[in-house]
Amino acid sequence: MEILDIIKNRRSVREFLDKEVDDSLIEKILEAGRWAPSGLNNQPWRFVIVRDRAMKDGLAEQTKYGHIIKGAPASIAVFLDNSAGYDRTKDVQAMGACIQNMLLEAHSLGLGTCWLGEILNKKEAVGEILNTPGEFELMAVIAVGHPAKKQRTSERKPMGGLLHGD
Repeated sequence: MEILDIIKNRRSVREFLDKEVDDSLIEKILEAGRWAPSGLNNQPWRFVIVRDRAMKDGLAEQTKYGHIIKGAPASIAVFLDNSAGYDRTKDVQAMGACIQNMLLEAHSLGLGTCWLGEILNKKEAVGEILNTPGEFELMAVIAVGHPAKKQRTSERKPMGGLLHGD
């Protein structure tokens, strides 16, 4: 598949089949995130894979979208390691690139994902649940699984409305 096709066809998936995601597929998703660009190549991302039911339930309690976490066979918590930081803006941009790489790789593997951001309102609680060091700052939780069959569509603004100037 061409990269632009992968980009255009990826959708957020909020319903998953009751089927485990093989460890080798999770590893490929993490590998894609690992290869994102970062300022000075500092690679500030850190990951926690969550499959344990009690831990997923604890995460789910931290967001109004908890049903997505509960319904996914796996979730990946993505953290910015502030001790590896170089420039706050560039580090956060790198984290976005990391997460996007992961979403695109999952889609290319036939998996569905949902980038959960509202959970950031409770990032300290998430860090406690996942027992992460204090310098780890939650950037997202990505729900991962085999997507339930459902029509998913999306629209984009016309290019002309996005360009500024001549």
